[in-house]
Amino acid sequence: MVRALSLVPLSLAPLSLAAALALLPVSTAVAETQKTSAELRLESAAAVFEQKMEEFGARAERIQADDSLSETQKGLRIAALWSDYQPHVADFTAEATRQAGQIAQAALAEIDIEAIVREATAGIAPMVESVSTNGAWAQADPDHMVTYGLIAQYGMDQALDAMDEVEAALAVPPSPPVPPIPSET
Repeated sequence: MVRALSLVPLSLAPLSLAAALALLPVSTAVAETQKTSAELRLESAAAVFEQKMEEFGARAERIQADDSLSETQKGLRIAALWSDYQPHVADFTAEATRQAGQIAQAALAEIDIEAIVREATAGIAPMVESVSTNGAWAQADPDHMVTYGLIAQYGMDQALDAMDEVEAALAVPPSPPVPPIPSET
């Protein structure tokens, strides 16, 4: 079974959370749209792969259940059996990697970065007005001006870092699946 890919698997700072929340409607809309051909191909490949792995599991269990074989013989037979299924693992891994790239590209194409920036910066105007009417801003004290300038720069840097984190999270393709390890029961 193929699980949906998480688009934002990062630990997010407070401003990053705002960016992630801005992406929520987009990711929900993408999830509700019809599946792309890449998603359909990935699901099809996953179904075939799952069937092959179930077949491998059933055959490996029969080998494990054969009391006429020693543990070494069982291990060797399961290893030989696994070598028969290794091409299926490689094929699925390659297909999953190809399709994941196309799925990520399609998801990125539908993201409105300008809307994310607008939403993330929407709260800045009221804050600037509030700060500018504050008595400290009304005074021309150079120390206060430097301090508030640093605070404003910090806020902008955090917003830009949040955008970079979201873009980086969306640009990383998922890792290929790890082949199952036969149990030694």
